[in-house]
Amino acid sequence: MRPSFLFICTGNICRSPLAEAAMRREAAQRGLSVNIASAGIDGWHVGDPPDDRAQHVAAAAGLEIGHYRAKRLTHDDFARYSHILALDAGHLRALKRLAPPEARDKIHLLMDFLPGPKNVSVEDPYYKDMAAFEKAWAQISSACAALARSCFDTGAPDLKISPRS
Repeated sequence: MRPSFLFICTGNICRSPLAEAAMRREAAQRGLSVNIASAGIDGWHVGDPPDDRAQHVAAAAGLEIGHYRAKRLTHDDFARYSHILALDAGHLRALKRLAPPEARDKIHLLMDFLPGPKNVSVEDPYYKDMAAFEKAWAQISSACAALARSCFDTGAPDLKISPRS
């Protein structure tokens, strides 16, 4: 199976669309066409564009996300994607609880792909200032770059990847 990626946060308007954009950039830089998407655990914002602050930090990095629309995680997503990446520990727990048993091994915490401490969450910037969005973007873009190196730069596009130990 070719790698495919689904990034999960709460409402799919802050962290997960930023992760989707960061991973799309990584794939594009390698000339790859890969299925990459994002969704929310909850459906509060379904159909809404990303938060203006998320759009701003993406634009500062040269990425346009204003056309993205929030969607909610579906049961089919567990079969559709080879890699399901939670943006925080609460999302990870929810995903593991919601996933069918055969899908649980494909669920990871995004930040675990970076060297260093494990079980680190990308803090939710929604109720905070622009600096929190910039910090979230820095974490997300670094983690997506590490994820891309782990998956795309190995020479085996169907490789099952795991977070760094």
